[in-house]
Amino acid sequence: MSVALEPAEERRATDADIVRLDRASAGFGSRVLWRDLTLSIERGEFVAVLGPNGAGKTTLLKVLLGLQPLSGGSVLVEGKPPHGGSSHVGYVPQQRAFDRDLPIRGRDLVEFGLDGHRFGLPVLSGRTRRRVDEAIRAVDATAYANAPVGTLSGGEKQRLRIAQALLGDPSVLLCDEPLLSLDIAQQLAVMRLIEERRSSARTTVVFVTHDINPVLPYVDRVLYLAGGNWAVGRPDEVITTERLSALYGMQVDVARLGDRVIVVTDGGGPTCHHGAGDTGTCEERP
Repeated sequence: MSVALEPAEERRATDADIVRLDRASAGFGSRVLWRDLTLSIERGEFVAVLGPNGAGKTTLLKVLLGLQPLSGGSVLVEGKPPHGGSSHVGYVPQQRAFDRDLPIRGRDLVEFGLDGHRFGLPVLSGRTRRRVDEAIRAVDATAYANAPVGTLSGGEKQRLRIAQALLGDPSVLLCDEPLLSLDIAQQLAVMRLIEERRSSARTTVVFVTHDINPVLPYVDRVLYLAGGNWAVGRPDEVITTERLSALYGMQVDVARLGDRVIVVTDGGGPTCHHGAGDTGTCEERP
């Protein structure tokens, strides 16, 4: 049975909340990813979503994007059930490789944010092209916007994906491990872009990651998903030996070594490395 492990003082929902999940559950068939998740996120708040592979982190983003229904409970974004194509929600996906010969420019990748659900590139008016140019300038990507997307570095592609996500001026920015496979300098650059948007426009950020440290200076709360259970609170409330042991239902050791956090589970569970310079992967213990 899933157990919700909330902090002692649960934050009450307010009119400032832009995302609300009430006793929300998600899964596939008989498999439960998480159950009875109750969470309210304020405008301008940064929530990091942590947990092992298969815990339902990306599924949560799909629910907020309106791409996957809940199996129970309810969800509201800007006071309404989420739906695909909403301009209220921007999405930065996981890093992926492009073939070097793919005939798509960096600018084209940004333009997909206007009408990406349709086949082919959108036809842009002069005013819309100016919007695209402004979005590209905002992430400092003008110098390579016309280069083939397959020739760009990981950090350059993520800048363009952020421009794409912000093109519709969303109030919620959903990020699915956007720092994966980036070096430390690229991670810091991407985080600065996201934080600039949050601080200037009070954009709510829901940020899925395996590695808490690059985002820790910006995080207000952590949502940790594991084994069908969940916990939410400040990082120092959630990422502890006691709380994660209860969350996983087995002994979990949390160690802090300088700026690194290492989470190790017994019984063949994952070993998760959260620290500056790590790729943020979880490995199965022998």
